Amino acid sequence: MGLLRQQVYEQLRSAIEQGRLPAGTRLPPSREHAASLGVSRNTVLWAVQRLQAEGYVEARVGDGTYVSQAAGAAPAQGLVAPPRGLSRRGQLIAETAARWRPPHVAARAFRIGAPEVDTFPFALWDRLARQASPTQRSARAQYLDPAGDPALRQAIALWLWASRGIRCNAAQVVVCSGSQQGIDLIARLLLDAGDEVLVEDPGYPGIRASLLGHGVLARPVALDAQGLRIDEGATQWPGARMAVVTPTHQFPTGVCMGLARRQALLQWARTHDAWVVEDDYDGEFQYGNAAQRVPALCSLPGSERVLYVGTFSKTLHPGLRLGFVVVPPALVEAFAMARAITDRHAPGDTQAVLARFIAEGHLLRHLRQMRELYQQRQQILIDALVEASDGALQLAPSDRGMHLLCEVAPGSNDETLSRRALTAGVMLAPLSRYAMESPRRGWLFGYAGYSKPEIVAAARVVGLFASTSRSNWR
Repeated sequence: MGLLRQQVYEQLRSAIEQGRLPAGTRLPPSREHAASLGVSRNTVLWAVQRLQAEGYVEARVGDGTYVSQAAGAAPAQGLVAPPRGLSRRGQLIAETAARWRPPHVAARAFRIGAPEVDTFPFALWDRLARQASPTQRSARAQYLDPAGDPALRQAIALWLWASRGIRCNAAQVVVCSGSQQGIDLIARLLLDAGDEVLVEDPGYPGIRASLLGHGVLARPVALDAQGLRIDEGATQWPGARMAVVTPTHQFPTGVCMGLARRQALLQWARTHDAWVVEDDYDGEFQYGNAAQRVPALCSLPGSERVLYVGTFSKTLHPGLRLGFVVVPPALVEAFAMARAITDRHAPGDTQAVLARFIAEGHLLRHLRQMRELYQQRQQILIDALVEASDGALQLAPSDRGMHLLCEVAPGSNDETLSRRALTAGVMLAPLSRYAMESPRRGWLFGYAGYSKPEIVAAARVVGLFASTSRSNWR
């Protein structure tokens, strides 16, 4: 099957690049296409999904799949084809990752997912590091447990119980290099090539890239006001082996999954012997009082088939490169071994300092400060954007997260404003960039990592462009 689907993919890609399938051409329905080639429908679906992830084709809701306008003799977005010599899997990973990785440009606000780092207590962190004894430093310089420093795993387990309502043993916590590696480990260990996984649409492209890199089929499922439509996903993709969700603060729409939907998702996992991956990327940033905060999906009764993925990239800073996965006890050894053969373990000194940082209450104090600061910056953004755009762009306040979504009519062109903003040094992510089949359009405004002057200056740039081009997207 692997060779067949690769051949189908290469034939379609070649036809697009050579102009035999010009931009705007509608691809035949997957069943018809499969029958004409004498292959399974899943083979065609895998090839088409890979082309979609790479920007060669685009799905239009209710109307099929078309060759994208950006497709042509060169890969989309001006990307260089991967070098010869890579295996098929290597080519797949190189091409997929190149189209997911955000551009590295010197942009002002509104880059999403960027936390405030200037106020991080670096002096305190350094002091904790210096307090280690020579014996402790020598021990940390050795090869360590690939599952993580025992003290850090214990600190994380206690923190999860106090902050997110998750009851787990320290032994269930596997430390990794951020949530992206956590997703990769899950895909590597629990899925086979050709398996189907339900993903949110729109959703985080890094998740889809990781799945596709393992030959897994990411199946888009629409969202409503309660989150991922698991009833729709289960009906459309009855063989799905996993669902990956961001239930506390859905990325990128900001929807919080309701209790009934969470229970339905857990019931689906039990009934279908499937897994649910909870990516709680910014779940710590909830701005109501403690009683109003939404607990993790993994904290609910019946969550035995949920794997919880957490990260310190948002709560502290991305330079730490530390995250974790909470897994069922029976899977801990497999995850530890997979981590060992990937990059052995995280740096011992960093793990040890973080363990003390959490245990001594510094993480709690830092988060309290950041929640207050982020609430203030969110309001600054809302006010500045309304004023700068003369009301063309309006944002509704949110009680969670690090970004806001300004949504416009479905099917609108949200790329033009983003491109114009980027020419002025402002990063404004269009909602369409995160969609597979969803027609939802708009822009994402990250505010957490930017000062008031930076937010106001960037809002003026976007507001000026928006007030003069609103006819293009309304």
